[in-house]
Amino acid sequence: MKPKTKLIHGGITGDPHTGAVSVPIYQVSTYKQEAVGKFNGYEYSRTGNPTRNALEELIKDLENGVAGFAFGSGMAAISSVMMLFKSGDHVVMTDDVYGGTYRVMTKVLNRLGIESTFVDTTDLNVVKEAIQENTKAIYVETPTNPLLKVTDIQAISNLAKENNLLSIVDNTFNTPYWQNPIDHGADIVLHSATKYLGGHSDVVAGLVVVNSKELAEEVHFVQNSAGAILGPQDSWLLIRGLKTLGVRMEEHEKNTAKIVKFLSTHPAVEKIYYPGLSTHPGNDISVNQSRGFGGMVSFDIGSAEKADDLLSKVKYFTLAESLGAVESLISVPARMTHASIPKDRRDELGITEGLVRISVGLEDADDLIEDLSKALG
Repeated sequence: MKPKTKLIHGGITGDPHTGAVSVPIYQVSTYKQEAVGKFNGYEYSRTGNPTRNALEELIKDLENGVAGFAFGSGMAAISSVMMLFKSGDHVVMTDDVYGGTYRVMTKVLNRLGIESTFVDTTDLNVVKEAIQENTKAIYVETPTNPLLKVTDIQAISNLAKENNLLSIVDNTFNTPYWQNPIDHGADIVLHSATKYLGGHSDVVAGLVVVNSKELAEEVHFVQNSAGAILGPQDSWLLIRGLKTLGVRMEEHEKNTAKIVKFLSTHPAVEKIYYPGLSTHPGNDISVNQSRGFGGMVSFDIGSAEKADDLLSKVKYFTLAESLGAVESLISVPARMTHASIPKDRRDELGITEGLVRISVGLEDADDLIEDLSKALG
C-alpha cells in the first residue's frame, strides 16, 4: 500500500459486528470471561482495549514495525521505553532534545539510577566517544526540537548494533508519512501523537513502535505494569486524525516552503533553521532518509525584546505550547518548551532568547506571510 492508502486502510478498520466503517469507541473497563482465565481476546482495559488496539495496529503498520503501543502522552511513551532499562544503565541522547525529555532524564529517571549523556548525535565520532561500558541505548531526535538538526538514522543504528545497543528514534516532527526510522535500522520509534498525528489540538497521546517480538513483549509488560495507557476516546480521535495525515503533511510543507522563502530574505531574521534549505546542516541526510521536510521552522531575530514584540503583533499565529496542528502556532523555546533546560546549556546549544519557533498550519500561506511581515516590520 502507498502511504495515503495505508493511513486509511492500515491496522484494523471498521466493525465486523455492525458493518460500521469507523472503529467503535469501546468505553469499557472489563470483559466477560467464559471461564476463569478463558476470555475472548480482552480481559481488562489496562492490558488491552479494542479501540486502543486498533490504533496500535495502525501505527505499527505506518511505521513498518512488529508491534505498536499507545500511551497517555508523549512523555508517558518516553518514560515507559526508559523503563526497559535498570539502575546503572546509561543512555546516549541527542543534545538538542525536547525540554520535557531532558527534564525526565535529568530530574526523574536519574533518581532511579538511569544515567544519560547528551551529545551532538549528528557527529558520529562524538557519539562513539560517549558510549560507556554500561551504555544500553542511543536515543535520537531527528529533526530536533527546536534547532531542527538532522541525525543519520542508519549510521546511528549501525553504530548501535556494532555495540549491542538499542537505537531509539523520536519521529514526532517528520511523522511516519515523511520518515520511517525502522526502515533505516532503528529498534524503537517514538511519537508525541499530540502533535501531527492527532493534528487538531484536541488530544494528548504518545505512541511507540518496535521492530521485534522480544521488544514487543518487554514494552507490553511495562505498559501493562505501569499503566500509562491511552483511553478509548483519545485512541479513536487519533485514528480519525491519522486518516488525514497525508494531505495535512503535504499542505503543511507547501505552506512552510513559502514562509521559509520569505523569512530567508527578511532583514530582521538573523538565522533560520529548516531542513529543506540546501544550506541547512544535514540537508543531504534529510533528503536521503526522509520523503519530506515537515512544517517546523525556527528563526533567530536577535533578542527576547524583539521576540516579544513579534509575539504581540501576530494574529494568525497562536502563542502556545505544542505543534503540528491545523492552526499555526508560535513559541519562544527558551522560555516555553525548553525552559526546563538550564540557561547555560541552552546558550551552549544555540537556543537563544531571540529564537522563535513556528509550527506552520493549514491557513492560506499568503495570509501567514502577511501576518509575519507586519509583525516583523
